Amino acid sequence: MKLVLFDVDGTILSAQGAGRRALSRALEQVYGTVGALAGYDFRGRTDLSIVLELMCGAGLGADAVRAAMGNCFEAYARALTEEIGDGARVRVLPGVAELVGRLATTPSVVLGLVTGNIEEGARIKLLPTGLWSHFRTGAYGSDHADRRQLPSLATRRAHALTGHAFRREDVLVLGDTPADIDCARAFGAVAVAVATGQHSREELAAERPDLLFDSFADVDGAIAALLA
Repeated sequence: MKLVLFDVDGTILSAQGAGRRALSRALEQVYGTVGALAGYDFRGRTDLSIVLELMCGAGLGADAVRAAMGNCFEAYARALTEEIGDGARVRVLPGVAELVGRLATTPSVVLGLVTGNIEEGARIKLLPTGLWSHFRTGAYGSDHADRRQLPSLATRRAHALTGHAFRREDVLVLGDTPADIDCARAFGAVAVAVATGQHSREELAAERPDLLFDSFADVDGAIAALLA
């Protein structure tokens, strides 16, 4: 049995900047500043680490930032719900809807998420796509600031859910950034990269993933490679 863990932004979908706009609103509301948000690189980061780095960089103490983190994420979820609206601007990336649907009905596959989004943020972004219900488990940017810790957590949760003890070589982590490749490597999972985000194929290839796709548009080919 294989555990296939998808990243969200740049891998499954593009939310057209809704997350950055929502976080800006939440930071201003809760902490009174957005810090250096305008130039901050979100790619591959967890929401916990983003808030900590931005607010500590703005001069707030780490303990004070952590104490208000729950309020920040609640404000973020409210703002993100408004930014996403009816989901018309959420774009599912090529082939992903069919790929996820087919993997979800494959008996030897369990689908999950490993994403820097907080769990509620992932849900809000994925609900308009109709794909949220296919992901049975996961680990999120609200679970740990260090993305490297997330594949292990998602795998333990999948074990608890299914009763199956997944070998690390049967866990696949799919993402669009070097950080996705790195977190797969740190756990000993299969690192699968796709160049549908903001990193080029060449940038991803330099990190030596086990599998590299330009996109998932060729669904048959992607499934064959993933389940080989």
